[in-house]
Amino acid sequence: MSFDEEKKKPEYYTGDVVAVRPTEDDSKLLVDDTRRVAERKLVRKLDFRLMPAVVIIFLMNYIDRVAIASARLQGLEANLRLTDMQYDTVIAILYASYCPAQIPSNMILGYINRPSLYIGACVVAWGLTSATTGITTNFAGIIACRVFIGLPEAAFYPGSMYLLSRWYTKKELAFRSAIFFVGLLVSNAFGSLIAAGILGNMQGKLGIAAWRWLFYIEGAITMFVGLQTMWILPDFPHNTRWLNAAERQLAQVRLAEDAGEADQDTANTSIFDGFKLAIKDPKVLIFMLMCCSQILGLSYSNFFPTLTATLGFNTTITLLMSAPPWIFASILCLGNAWHADRTGERFFHIAGWWWAVILGYIISLCTMSIGGRYFSLFLMTAGQCGFALTLAWVSNSIPRPPAKRSVAIALVNAFGNLGNVMGSYIWKANWSPEYHPSMIISLLALVLATFLSFIIRWMLIRENKQMDKDDMKFMRGPDRERIEEAARLEGITFDEATRRRRAVRFLY
Repeated sequence: MSFDEEKKKPEYYTGDVVAVRPTEDDSKLLVDDTRRVAERKLVRKLDFRLMPAVVIIFLMNYIDRVAIASARLQGLEANLRLTDMQYDTVIAILYASYCPAQIPSNMILGYINRPSLYIGACVVAWGLTSATTGITTNFAGIIACRVFIGLPEAAFYPGSMYLLSRWYTKKELAFRSAIFFVGLLVSNAFGSLIAAGILGNMQGKLGIAAWRWLFYIEGAITMFVGLQTMWILPDFPHNTRWLNAAERQLAQVRLAEDAGEADQDTANTSIFDGFKLAIKDPKVLIFMLMCCSQILGLSYSNFFPTLTATLGFNTTITLLMSAPPWIFASILCLGNAWHADRTGERFFHIAGWWWAVILGYIISLCTMSIGGRYFSLFLMTAGQCGFALTLAWVSNSIPRPPAKRSVAIALVNAFGNLGNVMGSYIWKANWSPEYHPSMIISLLALVLATFLSFIIRWMLIRENKQMDKDDMKFMRGPDRERIEEAARLEGITFDEATRRRRAVRFLY
């Protein structure tokens, strides 16, 4: 078959990109009745393939990252002869590589065509690095492992959030983001259960300490998961190979309708243009500060088994008691996100849960009773419901062009995780078991995050009003090009696409 004949087919391959040439049958997907059925089928296909993959990866991501907290309860500090300050440094040093690496990683992700291979390779890399933590014998060795595990991990959370934003509409994204984030919450629950099983049964097997087995086993599982995700994850709507041409066209049309313009960069957009656009947007800076304050306020999560241990039980019971608060938070997280998508509201669905954490801190500051303290742990984990929607709110507030959105997500998450660096040093062992100074610092951080999120809400309301006044300014230059592309994809006129765009506004 000649190249010209090949191009006449409904789809043909050019490198890694699958160019869609819609046929008459394909265009039927855009008819109302057929469209609704086809769209439900497409979203269901994504939900059953994309969502389980990212949830499982996130599960392994945090199990690997917080395994060190469980290992601490079974002799890691003693075996490696770590001081309290050295242990805090081991926790914090991961973020020294994890935070800055997110920005170039997401810039690359927005530029390449095969995010499935990129993310999958990074999962394998951090699984391998996590496993090698088990062979360390001193402070320098474990520091090296923690630095290098942060580099591949940097690709996953902001990269996956960007990938979700390339497939789901504004009214779908919050709930899917929450499903994704539940992987983190479940990892805190089941990570403790898995750790309890390994630490309780593997001590001395083959002459190896149980905490070393913890890293070997969890690292090996992560590598296996990474290899599988290379073919399970989708790429982008225009080139995912396990969708047919009609489904790829529909995936692009959905997002074009959602934003009033095509969800793609212009032909002359460089890898650095998105970065320049993002850093010039004041909302990005405020989101960065808000996320940092939020994560500092929620930094208890890296020390959760230690906080549970203040209830006075042995290691196994402590790890088992660490699970229910995270399971509770997972259920709340899904319900909160579902309601956020139904209403289109963001501020109260995020900040409201920080207020629950503040209440939990106040209870813990007032009592050392087992019941009161354990109840406060449930309130603390509820704060993760707000964090689950943070990057979805960033994506909703800075939607186009995709290059800018990709960098904005990375900047917010990278700077935000500096809160984890600071948080690594505020839960000091000599402040135990009350941890009053730690909780006061975290409480004030959440008050600051609330203030900053209110400013973002006010800015978005103001921008919506401004868009009502001068919508036509978006009809020129690169924005016009994207609107024309959206009109082409949807099979409508430019004027009709313009009217749809006027109905598009920020969620606050």
